[in-house]
Amino acid sequence: MMFKSYQEKREIGGSAFIEFQYCRLRAGSSMRKILNKIDFWKDDSLYIYVDDIRLFCEEYHEIFIDGTYPNREQGVVDIFAPNYYSPDQIDTIIERISASNPVEGDVLIEWLKKAKETNGFYILGI
Repeated sequence: MMFKSYQEKREIGGSAFIEFQYCRLRAGSSMRKILNKIDFWKDDSLYIYVDDIRLFCEEYHEIFIDGTYPNREQGVVDIFAPNYYSPDQIDTIIERISASNPVEGDVLIEWLKKAKETNGFYILGI
């Protein structure tokens, strides 16, 4: 999902979403800053509603496998915390999506192509 306003988000589901958000910090920013300077609810983010989280986990658990957590460790996407993916990881993620053909994969691929113009992206947990 994408929303045109914060009000529209609230009407649909309040804050019960996972948010895919572009990292707007400049290249070369420290990992500490990247993982601590997050502003939520951006208008160009993609959102997964809480009712669809189980499907997301089933479809994408082998795609988002190397995000960076706030404690600087890496692993499978954590739907309850911020996960950061660098610009260098985007092509590999797009390849995994193309190979596995998950639900809404084409929408996510188009969004990820734009993420290559930023400093990567976040998957922000519930």
